[in-house]
Amino acid sequence: MRIRLTRLAVWLRGLRRLAWSQIHLPHVSEKELFTLQENLLQESTISPGYLILVMGSCVIATLGLLADSVAVIIGAMIIAPLMLPIRGIALGALEGNVRLFKAAAYSILLGTGLGISVSCILGWVVNLAEWGDQILSRTRPNLLDLGIALAAGTIAGYARVRPQISDSLAGVAIAVALMPPVCVIGLGLSQGDWQTTGGASQLYLTNLLGIALACMVTFLFTGYAPIHKAPSALVSTLGLISLLIVPLGANLTRLLTQAQLEESLRMALQQRTITFQRVQVQRSNFNWGTEPPEVRFFVQTEEPITPRQVQLLEQFADGAVGRPFRLIFEVAQTRIVTSEGSEPARSPRRSPSPPGVRERPTPHPSPDQQPSPPVDPFPALSSPLPRL
Repeated sequence: MRIRLTRLAVWLRGLRRLAWSQIHLPHVSEKELFTLQENLLQESTISPGYLILVMGSCVIATLGLLADSVAVIIGAMIIAPLMLPIRGIALGALEGNVRLFKAAAYSILLGTGLGISVSCILGWVVNLAEWGDQILSRTRPNLLDLGIALAAGTIAGYARVRPQISDSLAGVAIAVALMPPVCVIGLGLSQGDWQTTGGASQLYLTNLLGIALACMVTFLFTGYAPIHKAPSALVSTLGLISLLIVPLGANLTRLLTQAQLEESLRMALQQRTITFQRVQVQRSNFNWGTEPPEVRFFVQTEEPITPRQVQLLEQFADGAVGRPFRLIFEVAQTRIVTSEGSEPARSPRRSPSPPGVRERPTPHPSPDQQPSPPVDPFPALSSPLPRL
């Protein structure tokens, strides 16, 4: 039995080599390959400039995350050098170039460790009370982030072998964003927030492996790596990525489900309750990190909203979408104040349509289809208030 299994393994190995040998890809000259290896080795070697850029981009990204500033974070993405040694790892793994692979691996490990340390210190000093949206958005990676990393890695690898398009690297660095997840890891460690640290670590690994795999494929199909050495490196990288597929897919499914629930809740409240027909909703925010999830509505209204009304709306939302929510209203009551006195602001009348523009008529139900009246969870609101 063992002999048969051994023969089968040998036969499968030979069949795999035969299949790979039938794939014809372009080959570059030895001089071009040597030039690329030397350039990548120079990019991947630890140097004072590399350390300065890592520390500078880390400080900028961490402060931008704490300030919840998108513009500052984008600036840190552009100057962060972490993407450069990833290309060295990709070619070193394909070529079996141990020197290049080790130099790039050391640069990534040192840059990552330095970024986590600096951001952890800054997070401990600032001691932010709660995380902003820019931090929280980097703790829930999904399959879309993997797709972005693969696309960015393809452009990064192609820009290395085609220097005439190297100007696109700034956009690639912004798209894949390696330094911000590293800083979020450090910020999570500074507060002992293991959930934030774990989510950011998952995003960082997704970006790193996605870029590495895409660079490998790009180098292979542009002729900078031999086809007979490719299977082992590609299979190893795909194996590591496959470990992330399940959690990334689960996060994507959760994201789509949450988006559907948010839309269903908004439609139910706005179309089937009297309260939301009497207020003007400016915006709404959903916080899925609490149980039950919190929905914060920023509204303008002429009449106050009472806690009893919010309670009845929560009961209605539970029955409408099949899940409890905690509703929070931030109400801005608008009033018109003049020298004669003040009065509640009335909704402006609808201005007539300009000449030549036809308005779509409101559809009326047929006699045999009576529209269902809107649900008023607090009918007491419609009763006249007593005179004082």
